[in-house]
Amino acid sequence: MRHATKFGHKKKLNSRIGKVKCVDIHERETWILAALYSGKLIIFDYSNQNTIKNIEVSSFPLRCAKFIENKQWIVCAGDDMTLRVYNYNTFEKIKSFEDHTDYIRYIEVHQTLPYILTSSDDMTIKLYDYENNFEKLCSFENHIHYVMMCKFNPKDTYIFASASLDKTIKIWGVQNNTSVVTNPHFTLTGHTKGVNCIDYSSSGETSYIISGSDDKTIRIWDYHTKQCIQILTGHTQNISCLIYHSTLPILVSSSEDCNVKIWNSSIKKI
Repeated sequence: MRHATKFGHKKKLNSRIGKVKCVDIHERETWILAALYSGKLIIFDYSNQNTIKNIEVSSFPLRCAKFIENKQWIVCAGDDMTLRVYNYNTFEKIKSFEDHTDYIRYIEVHQTLPYILTSSDDMTIKLYDYENNFEKLCSFENHIHYVMMCKFNPKDTYIFASASLDKTIKIWGVQNNTSVVTNPHFTLTGHTKGVNCIDYSSSGETSYIISGSDDKTIRIWDYHTKQCIQILTGHTQNISCLIYHSTLPILVSSSEDCNVKIWNSSIKKI
């Protein structure tokens, strides 16, 4: 596996908005949603580089924000432990509630079911049904450090993975008739420091998970054998974000070393 030496960009959004903690892209509109450390939400139109809306959400940092497009909503959360939902057309606040007892690090929106996951420094992941007034369906409690991220499996939509500073990736199922799940399906271990980010492959016959860690490495895991099949090195600081391309055999990594790397290889050759 190798990384590309140069990649161009089509547009660059320049705005003095402060530290950006999370972005999301609308699938139908030409919009980018940004959650800021200042506690603001901003929606940009990348076709004309204009700011559509600037929402003062909290006096605490926002760490995550996502579109829920079929409801025309934005859901966001951060260091005040409050989950907030806004209509992105009227910017009316739809819902606001607290459930976690520490910072909320990540929000994952299910592609087809009315589910969202939230992961938190309280070491839990919570599952909500947004079609039923954000009823909490389950709490997942097995990690022993901050839960940095969670991702639904695109090939098995009742399964999700979580990444934690306890150095592990855990795989869970959402079809449980209990309010608290303490036993994941299985756990992937191998990183020597905390795991910050994960993603699933969504193409090809074999399923893979990638994980990025404070140990400065990226690991590629065979989902079925539960084995690490390759370790990618090259970053010199903590890995902060990873994305598998949905159709092309590439993955993208970003790091606190201020570099973005494009790794290119056929998964079948790993």
